[in-house]
Amino acid sequence: MKLSIDENLQSKCPDLNLATLSTEVQIIKDLAELWEEIDRGILNQQEALGEIASIAKMPAIRESRQGYKNCGKDPARYRLSAESLLRRVMQGKGLYKVNNVVDLLNLVSIRSGFSIGGYDLEKIEGPILAGIGEAAEAYEGIGRGALNIEFLPVLRDSRGAFGSPTSDSVRTMVTPQTTHFLMVFFAFGKEADLNAAVKDAEDLLKRFGGLN
Repeated sequence: MKLSIDENLQSKCPDLNLATLSTEVQIIKDLAELWEEIDRGILNQQEALGEIASIAKMPAIRESRQGYKNCGKDPARYRLSAESLLRRVMQGKGLYKVNNVVDLLNLVSIRSGFSIGGYDLEKIEGPILAGIGEAAEAYEGIGRGALNIEFLPVLRDSRGAFGSPTSDSVRTMVTPQTTHFLMVFFAFGKEADLNAAVKDAEDLLKRFGGLN
């Protein structure tokens, strides 16, 4: 798998760094041991943040919101996935329960503040290029329907856009049949600790990725 950033996105977000993590997995719908870890993670973040207003002060969130503004997208209207998850947590709504790999991805996201894409690697065709969405570019977000990705940072393969820090796409979504899982971490600045977030994901995938 090859991933690169196009010149347009690089010029608007010069500190953008993308990290990837891919592995074989076995999809498990509901993993009790993982949800014990998630519940602890939720409580820890609620205590650490204290209030919803503190979310915007997290380095990864703050830098990502600025990245959206640099690209021409309003981060208040098209929220980063990490910010949306953290708002749910602070409102006492908890995290969505999807499957083991998506659930652990969401845990890493609320711990770190990074928006992380999660994809079925076998549904991605050709090299991946990160760029900026164009007007009327087709994109169906999971649970969102048609999404306006103009000015939004996006990931594209040979078939077109399939990922963004706001919403993953239906085309490359993880299903019960997924066997190869790809995570893409979007880091728009240098202050937040990207390496720690990747290491957290590696540990969780080893423990809860479904493989013995």
